[in-house]
Amino acid sequence: MSDRFLVTGGGRLEGEVVVGGAKNSVLKLMAAALLAEGTTTITNCPDILDVPLMADVLRGLGCDVTIDGDTARITTPPEPKYQADFPAVRQFRASVCVLGPLVARCHRAIVALPGGDAIGSRPLDMHQAGLRLLGATSTIEHGCVVAEAQELRGADIRLAFPSVGATENILMAAVLSHGQTTLDNAAREPEIVDLCTMLNQMGAQISGAGTSTLTIRGVDRLQAVTHRVIGDRIVAATWGVAAAMTRGDVTVRGASPSHMQLVLNKLNEAGAEITHGPRWFRVVQRDRPRAVNFATLPYPGFPTDLQPMAIGLAAVADGTSMITENVFEARFRFVEEMVRLGADARTDGHHAVIRGVEQLSSAPVWSSDIRAGAGLVLAGLCADGVTEVYDVYHIDRGYPRFVEDMQQLGGDVRRVSD
Repeated sequence: MSDRFLVTGGGRLEGEVVVGGAKNSVLKLMAAALLAEGTTTITNCPDILDVPLMADVLRGLGCDVTIDGDTARITTPPEPKYQADFPAVRQFRASVCVLGPLVARCHRAIVALPGGDAIGSRPLDMHQAGLRLLGATSTIEHGCVVAEAQELRGADIRLAFPSVGATENILMAAVLSHGQTTLDNAAREPEIVDLCTMLNQMGAQISGAGTSTLTIRGVDRLQAVTHRVIGDRIVAATWGVAAAMTRGDVTVRGASPSHMQLVLNKLNEAGAEITHGPRWFRVVQRDRPRAVNFATLPYPGFPTDLQPMAIGLAAVADGTSMITENVFEARFRFVEEMVRLGADARTDGHHAVIRGVEQLSSAPVWSSDIRAGAGLVLAGLCADGVTEVYDVYHIDRGYPRFVEDMQQLGGDVRRVSD
């Protein structure tokens, strides 16, 4: 069975929407539960497909996992299994984040190379190099990462690029190492800060969260805790862009505007009126948005996860925009689908030039990843007629209650099962 969305254009989004916990945080927090024996409770979990997938990964490693509403309870045994080479691991990228915890707890790990979104090459070289500096061996064998260490020792590590995944795996291995680890050029995303907060609650000694240098003093053991996931800034910003594209008026609650300051500044530059408080913001777009240039960069730069939404906004803006992709080289696959919808766009290497049009035209389009799928729905809202969006299981992996929230805001989006 394959679901698709039918998106009828011409409507204006208006109202209020509440976002849940961050996809890019909750999956790593669930993996961190492997570091402590006992029951770890994680609240504000988003209702997305990747959460039960991660639960299956943890069950395969010997944990007992229950999900009740927005709460996940993970009971980790004294000796977790160290082989994560079963089918669930291969279905999504975040499964690789069990690598660091398994090496730390079990002194060895076999983790299948993960699958996930088709947005470009995402090798594990930096993950492996960091583990080797901590004293582990690490190789790729038969489609799996194989790592082993009799003892992890603190080290000075500098990442060639501020990779979120490598930062998380090295961080979770280092918390149970002997001595002190300094991790330079670390990722600074709010989700990294959320992970550091939970690990410190568990008894880790991490300083520098939110900066490019993390200092980790290894401890002998951690204890299970209860932790609330931060709000999803990518989902929140998606609704903000949707308001701007449809000349709407949308208030978004549940996420911190401070985590998406550059995004909101760009919407303001496009002509939107922005107001905000500690955990909410409002986007009002009265006229056709103005063309704005975007360049994706690691946090605090413009998120690569919002690049499809930036292209969607540019496609209906007044003027010409240039979008530069500096993180994932294959993300411009999305542009091909936008052209189906009548966008005036061309790509050249890491750049896309989009000349805005008054209205897009409906067409059948295909999602290649989570964010591309959401971007296509937003574009469909700005098209004439009915746009069919296929492979929407991608959207379900990252956006809880997407259709329901869209309908609540007045968007004419329906799910159809074929």
